[in-house]
Amino acid sequence: MNSHVRVGSVELVHPVMAASGTAGHGAELSAYGALDSIGAVVVKSIAATEWAGNPAPRVHPIAQGMINAVGLQGLGVQHWIEHDLPAMAAVNASAVVSIWGRSVDEYRQAAQLLHDGLERSPHRSTVIAVEVNLSCPNMHGHGIFAHDIAMSAEVMAACSVLEYPLWAKLSPNTDRVIAVAQAVHEAGAEAVTLINTVVGMVLDPETGRPALGNGGGGISGRAIHPVAVRTVFDVHAALPNLPIVGVGGVTSGWEAAELMLAGASAVQVGTATFADPRACFKIAGELSEWVTRHGLTEVASLTGLAHRGGLTPP
Repeated sequence: MNSHVRVGSVELVHPVMAASGTAGHGAELSAYGALDSIGAVVVKSIAATEWAGNPAPRVHPIAQGMINAVGLQGLGVQHWIEHDLPAMAAVNASAVVSIWGRSVDEYRQAAQLLHDGLERSPHRSTVIAVEVNLSCPNMHGHGIFAHDIAMSAEVMAACSVLEYPLWAKLSPNTDRVIAVAQAVHEAGAEAVTLINTVVGMVLDPETGRPALGNGGGGISGRAIHPVAVRTVFDVHAALPNLPIVGVGGVTSGWEAAELMLAGASAVQVGTATFADPRACFKIAGELSEWVTRHGLTEVASLTGLAHRGGLTPP
């Protein structure tokens, strides 16, 4: 069975990747499996400068998942290039760098710093794409960028200094997701990542107050998987030539296959890694087994099959 897939111009050895924010900043998961056996590791989102994130508590369990308001804590682009990129190169991992900002200018600064730093790095070939995080729900001072069509396109244009394929990570918390996907594609995004967390809140039963220090947060895990499937399905139906990376509640090979059937070219595994750091590797194996069991010879043939009659056309 051929496990190779393409996301636009990027070829992956396997469609399963580790999602941003759940697999560390670099090669941390290499203690649990061979990182060159999965498609890529999407590193935790980094900004132009160091950022402390939100007040604790930041994470709270819910049925079938979790809610978090970490707030994009990180040490910045330069620190990642100097410390985390060499570690990824040492284990032959493929890196997708996730960047963020609080304004268009901050996205531009992060992109420029990443461009300049990679130009000087002997490990620049380890990076295969850049994921522009337009959809974190846990920041104060502005709404979610991916809810604004014009601003999303402006951010993508600002990041075009990067000489890597750009993926735009979009939000499910809007009825404009198709319009936003089209706008970022026209502004330079080679692919879109669908979805980020679903906004929510949990109250503490003892205090009656929000359980997270930030108040609300983003829900992830199996609870949001049907939302991810629907979003991927709708965007692929409307924009069939736009490559999609599906993410949201993937805990098994079938759930990875489901996102691909809905229209994704590749998938990311996130919250499942918190429960089991071997999740990416297990799910990658399960997906390959599922494809073989259904008589297919190429995993890429799954993409969009639900729009073409499914596995057994009527």
